[in-house]
Amino acid sequence: MNGMNVSLSAQPEAALDRLAAAHPDLPPQLKKAATWVLENPASISVSSVREIAEAAQVKPNTLVRMARAIGFEGFEDFREPFRAEVRAGREGYSDRARWLQDLAEGGELDRLFGDMASASMNNVEALFSSTDSASIRAAAKDILAAPATYVLGMGIANPLARNFAYLASMAVDTVSAIPQDGALPVDALARAKPGDVLLAMTFKPYRRDVVEAVQVARDQGLTIIALSDSPASPILRDARHGFLVPVDTPQFFTSTVALSAFLEALMAFVIAEAGENVVASIDRFHQRRQELGVYLESGD
Repeated sequence: MNGMNVSLSAQPEAALDRLAAAHPDLPPQLKKAATWVLENPASISVSSVREIAEAAQVKPNTLVRMARAIGFEGFEDFREPFRAEVRAGREGYSDRARWLQDLAEGGELDRLFGDMASASMNNVEALFSSTDSASIRAAAKDILAAPATYVLGMGIANPLARNFAYLASMAVDTVSAIPQDGALPVDALARAKPGDVLLAMTFKPYRRDVVEAVQVARDQGLTIIALSDSPASPILRDARHGFLVPVDTPQFFTSTVALSAFLEALMAFVIAEAGENVVASIDRFHQRRQELGVYLESGD
C-alpha cells in the first residue's frame, strides 16, 4: 500500500484530490480507471463495482489496484467517504435509493440493517444529549399558555405533527394540526392572534410552504417553536424555541425516529405541566371510547 494509511473518515474531495495527484504517474489501466472515477464522482457511491468497471472499460480488480495505488486498502475503502455522504443525506433521494439497491445486489443487507439500527440510536442519543429539559419545559409552558397552538408538518413530518395534535387533544382543547385538507398552511393562520403558538417542523430539502407559514406567524406575533435539522434552517431564525433534530439515515428519505422521540418528550412535558384537570380529561376521553366500543375487549 505504498506505506500510506488513508483514514476512512476522509472526505470525498480529499480522496479525489489524492487520486488526481497520482493520476499522471499511474500505469495505463489504472489511469484509465482513475480517469473515469474523476470524471464521474457522483456515481462512485451508488454504482456497483461491476457497473463502474464496465463503464470505465476495465476489470473490477483494476479498481481495487487503483485504490491501493493511492493508499487505500481497496476500492470499498476508497469509496466509503462517498457512501458516508449518502448515508448522511447529502446526496439526492434517487442516489440513496440506488445505493440501497447496490447493497442488495452485493448481498450486504445485514450491513444495511446494522447501519439503520446505529443511525436510529445515534439520532436519538444526539437529540437528547444536545437538548436540555428546561428548554422543552419552556416550550411546553408556552403551548399551555397559548389561546391556540397550531402544529405544522408537511410531507414526511405531517403524520407526526397530526399525531402530536391528536394526543394533545386528549388533554387540552387548544391544539390543532394544520393545514386542513385542501388548504394551505397559511390559511389557518388567518385566524391566529398574537400570543398563539405555531409548532412547525421541516427538514432538508426545506418546504417552502412551512417556511412561509413561519414568516407569516412571526409577522402576526405568534410564538414559534421550530424543529429542524440544521442551525442554518430558515425556520430556526424566527423561533423563540428552536430545537435541532438529527435525521441521518441510510434510507433514501429523512429519518423521523428522533423527531418522534422529541414530540413524545414535548407531549410528556405538556401533560406534566397541564395541571390536575388533565387527568380527568384524559380519563373521559378513553372512557368515551370504551363506551362506544372502540377498544377490543379481552373476551371479544
